[in-house]
Amino acid sequence: MIDISIPAGFLDTLWGAIDFIFNPRSSNVTGGHDVGGLAQIWPLMRAQIEVSAIALGGAMAVALPAGAYLGHRGRGEFLAVALGNAGRAVPEFAAMALLAAVIGVGLGNVAIALMILGIPPILTNSYVAVRQVDQGAVEAARGMGMTEREVFAKVEIPLAVPTIMTGIRTSAINIIATATIATFFGFLTLGDLIVGQAQYGTEGVLAGGILVALLALLVELLLAGVQRLLTPKGLRLQREGARA
Repeated sequence: MIDISIPAGFLDTLWGAIDFIFNPRSSNVTGGHDVGGLAQIWPLMRAQIEVSAIALGGAMAVALPAGAYLGHRGRGEFLAVALGNAGRAVPEFAAMALLAAVIGVGLGNVAIALMILGIPPILTNSYVAVRQVDQGAVEAARGMGMTEREVFAKVEIPLAVPTIMTGIRTSAINIIATATIATFFGFLTLGDLIVGQAQYGTEGVLAGGILVALLALLVELLLAGVQRLLTPKGLRLQREGARA
């Protein structure tokens, strides 16, 4: 039988972490200021949201049109896959360190490094999504007299939305999770809590982890809602029927 008992003291630590989010307390560092509470947590949360939003927006602006266009043209599969794999292989810590050395520490270099992380899943999924659109629908649209631009915008992109959004959702979660390491380069995010056990204690570390997980969950739910709104009703009903 699997032992699912809760370790002693875990619930107390969990409650302490939740209390840390809302109520300040004395720092573990001798002579330090109070830590915790919304007055400290909110600026860190806001910085995490800001840098993640900028990085995701930049990744979408670069990768989505490039991947979708290559998919429409039916060319560049090697380019899309190679760039996607190469982007995944870039260590974000090393990218941030390099940018910090070249252009300094701040929102810009952290956002660029996170954008590099966010591009691969969007680029690959956008390419695959458009390539996998039913060619019968595409040819029928051309037979009705649609131009290539109209076929791309009114047929391929709407039918490709679910797969494209899967790439965007994956990218968003990766960016939010990785934004915690920005703390090492002087741009304080929720990662400051996670790596600052000496100052914040175990409850502060757990509080940081809880907040990052909640932020990722909220973004995932938001993007899932956007995906549902953008997916054509007929395709949505077809998918829901297949699951039933």
